[in-house]
Amino acid sequence: MYILGLNAFHGDSSACILKDGIVLIAIEEERIRRVKHWAGFPIEAIKYCLKDCGISISDIDHITISKDPSVNKLKKVKHALLNTVFSTSILQRVLNARKINSVKSMLAFGLGIDENKIPAIIHNVEHHRSHLASAFYASGFTDSAILSIDGFGDFTSTMTAIGKNGQIKVLDSVIYPHSLGIFYTAFTQYLGFPNYGDEYKIMGLAPYGKNKFDKELSDVIRFTENGFFELNLDYFNHHKDGVKMTWEDGAPEIGSVFSQKMIDVFGPSRTKDEPLTDFHRDLATSIQCKTEEIILHILKNLHYETGYTNLCIAGGVAQNSVVNGKILEKTKFSAVYVPPAGHDAGTAIGSAMYLYHHTLKFPVVKPMLSGALGSKFSSEEIEVYLNSVNAKYEKLEDSIIDQRVTDCIINGGVIGWFQGRAEFGPRALGHRSILADPRRADAKEILNLKIKRRESFRPFAPSILKEFVNDFFEGADSVPFMEKVYPIKEDKKAIIPAVTHVDGTGRLQTVDQETEPRYHSLIKAFYDKTGVPVLLNTSFNENEPIVNSPEDAWKCFDRTKMDMLVIDNYLVERK
Repeated sequence: MYILGLNAFHGDSSACILKDGIVLIAIEEERIRRVKHWAGFPIEAIKYCLKDCGISISDIDHITISKDPSVNKLKKVKHALLNTVFSTSILQRVLNARKINSVKSMLAFGLGIDENKIPAIIHNVEHHRSHLASAFYASGFTDSAILSIDGFGDFTSTMTAIGKNGQIKVLDSVIYPHSLGIFYTAFTQYLGFPNYGDEYKIMGLAPYGKNKFDKELSDVIRFTENGFFELNLDYFNHHKDGVKMTWEDGAPEIGSVFSQKMIDVFGPSRTKDEPLTDFHRDLATSIQCKTEEIILHILKNLHYETGYTNLCIAGGVAQNSVVNGKILEKTKFSAVYVPPAGHDAGTAIGSAMYLYHHTLKFPVVKPMLSGALGSKFSSEEIEVYLNSVNAKYEKLEDSIIDQRVTDCIINGGVIGWFQGRAEFGPRALGHRSILADPRRADAKEILNLKIKRRESFRPFAPSILKEFVNDFFEGADSVPFMEKVYPIKEDKKAIIPAVTHVDGTGRLQTVDQETEPRYHSLIKAFYDKTGVPVLLNTSFNENEPIVNSPEDAWKCFDRTKMDMLVIDNYLVERK
């Protein structure tokens, strides 16, 4: 049985194919279109998935979409009647619903075929149920508490559930207009980071300040007795004035969601190019602290309500790796699973899994331990492309490449590392990565000079051999998808300064030999020479989506000053 799962008509559009419960491939539209967070109908991702699996659309038995316009209808109508100026947003929802109902015609047009050649049954799966499924069915847990939390999807911002015996039972939810994601987005915009998806910048900025605005923020968002939260809507405009949103065929855009009240209380908002001050840093710290407080409040109540010790988390807010790293310490949960694509792209997989396991009741086959689900290129394809651009390359064995690459890194070099299938999700995990020496205090400056040119407050991440994680990090568990932040041990901070954030933490990736043999081999070669089982790992890109193809990798290498490019067994060295 083939299932085509889609996240469509929203940011981070994506597609995947499941065969008998196994994810064969999953890819985001942005990787192909080369537009960050691309929103719309993911036709190019669909084409790639079908081609990669060697099948046609007529072989697909079911198509799932992680949106269901039919849910919360009465609540939507009630809200529209109470907020008559909300007509623009209501119109957008109506238009979106019509698109969702015409998926077969859009597929037929995009593939250049007749609609009657698409026999698949279409299924709408509620947005947050898709998030829940993307985590629970991938986790390997027999039973688990589950939390989905983001901005909004199908008029809901937060959903709690339990997963047991292959079924998901929803417990409770937070409905529009209250949203922790909107809280974080509003302050992200207020602090001068206006682009869709900029929230991670606040998380990176937060360690530079102090939690000075807890009292003020306690008026913006409040705990509720049922274990959730509510917004003080005076600080926001999304619920009454509407928010201009663009979700179609390009970069997604979202208008300002904070009101004049926020300016009255906190002062003028920062412009995009205005220098950061202590006020901005302190507010970022306070926002992050308040967000952690809210999430831990939800989780403590969820544990009390369910009694489960396993936890699965998904949704855009679940990408907050700082709070993820505090869950084991600050709650009674003993195991936490966050999927490689916890954000909306992951709902393509989640909706397909929900249909297969929850609705059709097929058992879970195996857990998802690797995020390498995306594009892959043959040796012939790589060689043909490198020849087309007259690249001077060598084709070498893995062991020789490991030696050449680690020597280059030790000598201050920066490596473009392209191996096997691309990662699905926002993190580079040793398949489409840029690598450098974590021991160099000047590594951040070297990377920003040669390639990245990004804000100085944003940290770089450590990839560490799994067998050494307890030697370097405090209280860390397995972190295969770089989804948690942990404190670096005091005696190790000076050893790996390039991946030690200002607060002494690192957003680590634990590299398992069985799951990631190629990347493990490279880090092991570096360890054999230096005694340090860590590499600095950042995404292979330059202010663009992570590279997808040999062409993308070569272009990034060619226009930057990185020292070496490795595409599978092909090595190009800048002379």
